[in-house]
Amino acid sequence: MVEEHDRPRGDAGNAPPADEHARDIYTIANIITVLRLILVPLFFTVLISGQNNGLAFLLFTVAASTDWLDGQIARKTGTVTAIGKAIDPLVDRLLIASGVIGLYVEHRLPLWIPLVLVARDLVLGYGVWRLETVYHRRMAVTIAGKITTALLLIGFADLILYWPTVPGLGLIDSPALPGFGSEPAVLGIWFVYAGVAMSVGSAIGYSSIFWKTVRET
Repeated sequence: MVEEHDRPRGDAGNAPPADEHARDIYTIANIITVLRLILVPLFFTVLISGQNNGLAFLLFTVAASTDWLDGQIARKTGTVTAIGKAIDPLVDRLLIASGVIGLYVEHRLPLWIPLVLVARDLVLGYGVWRLETVYHRRMAVTIAGKITTALLLIGFADLILYWPTVPGLGLIDSPALPGFGSEPAVLGIWFVYAGVAMSVGSAIGYSSIFWKTVRET
């Protein structure tokens, strides 16, 4: 995530100052980030083929988990770079977008979920762009934003694997709300519901940060 690269930590005696490498390109962390980016279309292609849930799950989890790895390497080695800080959150959003769209194409998610998540990312992306280009400020990732991403990634991974299933609640029989009806549903849908709720809440939080920054500027 963004703040994983914004605030390098560790033993200052063992790692060079991060600003010495701010303009570097060919660092280990950046190479891992680019590999994650390459995995996104590969994962999406396998997912929408509908022929190998296990392979799609493996590609998705590798791409998601190496987000933590490149952040750790960047901090420990003091190789935090400007391009890394720009590309890493972009890869995160592309991975989530490919997951949610692919799952909708495979009829594992109702339409309203990708619409909400894509609209949220478009609005926040515009806000981040304005902060950086007009006000020269960076939008720090909040704890709510990190929890949102974690919930969505866990939920998508489970829906991709399509296991395990749990009984439905028997409340509302509607294709728009899998899990609420009498039919069993994949456990991951509940993580996605929690992630969508957190996503809307974190979007409100980011919006308040945006307007506060604009007023202060």
